[in-house]
Amino acid sequence: MRSTTSAHRRAVLFSLLAAFFWALYYPFVLGAKPGASPSATIVFPFLFGGASYGVYGAVRGYGGVLLRLWRSGSAWLRTGFLVAMQLSVLATTYLAGPVDSSLLSLIGDVVVTPVIVALLWASHRGTIGTGWFTVGCVLSLVGGGLTIVGGHSLGQVGGWGWLVVPAVPLTVAIYFLLSAQENERTSAIAVIGQSTTAAVLVSVVLAPLIPGGVATLVTVTPEALVLLALCGVSSFFLAPLLYFRAITEAGIVIPPMMMTGIPVFTLLLSAFVLHLGLPLLAVLGIPVCVAGALLTLRGESAPAAAPPRAPSGPLAP
Repeated sequence: MRSTTSAHRRAVLFSLLAAFFWALYYPFVLGAKPGASPSATIVFPFLFGGASYGVYGAVRGYGGVLLRLWRSGSAWLRTGFLVAMQLSVLATTYLAGPVDSSLLSLIGDVVVTPVIVALLWASHRGTIGTGWFTVGCVLSLVGGGLTIVGGHSLGQVGGWGWLVVPAVPLTVAIYFLLSAQENERTSAIAVIGQSTTAAVLVSVVLAPLIPGGVATLVTVTPEALVLLALCGVSSFFLAPLLYFRAITEAGIVIPPMMMTGIPVFTLLLSAFVLHLGLPLLAVLGIPVCVAGALLTLRGESAPAAAPPRAPSGPLAP
């Protein structure tokens, strides 16, 4: 029992650190905006994150596994969802701001992920109907809704922009679940490293379709390049590395619940770093959303619904 409790504590710590590094995405991306086009803002974080994974994977001896994954169709499917996730997150960040974007990601973690887990993993199917889980999901949605309504940001999105709103939670949930499935037999270092590195190629191919195109990839200012490099190392390398280490420690249910830290950290960074005005209703929605996620966690982590542990030993990051 002690070892299980320690593993859960480590998972919570790793998950909260991952949430902080993911929250850094917003000040880095918005800070780089004057000197980097949207296409460059997609490509360069993948580039620096993929390079970090390449070096780290080589040091840890996963070079052969990385090469094998490049020949896997499922690996390219994960890459596709990773690129789609970053495109939708970047679009909502520009259109609705960092707080609303982080809350949409949280809905993907807290609501959509457990639902898909319950559908794909029979051992989790009973947890989705528990009272705590249901109450937690409702509170998470209500809290997120309060913040979104209070900020009035999503209300300013119009036309085709609404397509990216549901894309954020869906792509977040599907990408991380596909990765978690592969992690049951392959190291997270290799799985996420391959996806991040391959995303560089995919995003360059898609660059002509993204505002800024290919030409602006070579016109990024030095200041913007530094910010995008920091974004790549923190949000594209350290955050997923810690997140999947948490999954290794405690399974695929507890870490997504701890992603409640993302909107909290984003709110603080928006207020104190980006100096964005935050209405009272928007601020009040954050603790409601967090409380809902914690109640969902209580329902998900009940003994009868304990998730299977991810593999340890040589496959652990």
